[in-house]
Amino acid sequence: MSTKRILVTGGSGFIGTNLVNELNSRGHEVIVSDVLNTDREKYVRADVKNFRQIERIFEKEKFDYVYHLAAEYGRWNGEDYYENLWQTNVIGTKHMLRLQEKYKFRMIFFSSAEIYGDYNGVMTEDVMEKNPIKDTYQMNDYAITKWAGELMCMNSATMFGTETVRVRPVNCYGPLEHYTPYRGFIPKFIYQALHNQPYTVFKGHKRIIDFVEDSCRTWANIVDNFIPGEVYNVAGKPEWEREIKQYSDLILKAVGKDDSQVTYHESEPFTTIIKTIDCTKAVRDLNHNPKVTPEEGIKRTVEWMKWYYRI
Repeated sequence: MSTKRILVTGGSGFIGTNLVNELNSRGHEVIVSDVLNTDREKYVRADVKNFRQIERIFEKEKFDYVYHLAAEYGRWNGEDYYENLWQTNVIGTKHMLRLQEKYKFRMIFFSSAEIYGDYNGVMTEDVMEKNPIKDTYQMNDYAITKWAGELMCMNSATMFGTETVRVRPVNCYGPLEHYTPYRGFIPKFIYQALHNQPYTVFKGHKRIIDFVEDSCRTWANIVDNFIPGEVYNVAGKPEWEREIKQYSDLILKAVGKDDSQVTYHESEPFTTIIKTIDCTKAVRDLNHNPKVTPEEGIKRTVEWMKWYYRI
């Protein structure tokens, strides 16, 4: 493995921070860009939806790779703050592609497994190309913006010869993920259980989760086996697929609470019931090898949240 100069947009976020830690541990020279106002080392304040702010970075620095994580996250966040969602996820990605076309860095674009929409089969990476839109109907703007980002990456490769690898995270969770009402169900359930707040569990929904350190090892491997145009699902092991109620039970056990504050409903509207993810390609090309079980990962996440929120 050789040392690379790497920019991580959105590198102060949950996944970004964990990924930067992993890349640094491998000896790469990593610069972070994000919207935080701080003077820490190897950090540049820049908002991807403002072209000039991002352009200044590339005028001063040269990078071998850019991990483009900067994005607004979440289905309901995308409904309540759709202006931010579209400006950051779509316009911001277009800005990155324009700079890639000029400066010729290789990019890893962070999409999402949400792009599969309401597909009810095994979600292999080629589903989006081989199935009609009615099979992969995306029921929220967040998913649509991520798919639009992928399409733009593919178009740029065809038109301008840019080299990009797309990745599709799947319910990534773990330490350093701060609570907001728009987060995924794992951090929301943990936060609410720790604070004795009520929350709702929809029965029958199945998901697979992946501990953030496992995911980041796989994403960091891309620089050592970069295959332009490839796309990878990155999730936990298939046997870790469980009902959301089972995850809730694990969280309550780790927190030491019963389910008296939990309300159960049969199904959540506008939400895919079961998401079965295939990660064969990531295993083959990127040595994807999740090691942290849901039991261990949830326990570690609970302990981090207890520390962070002084509980």
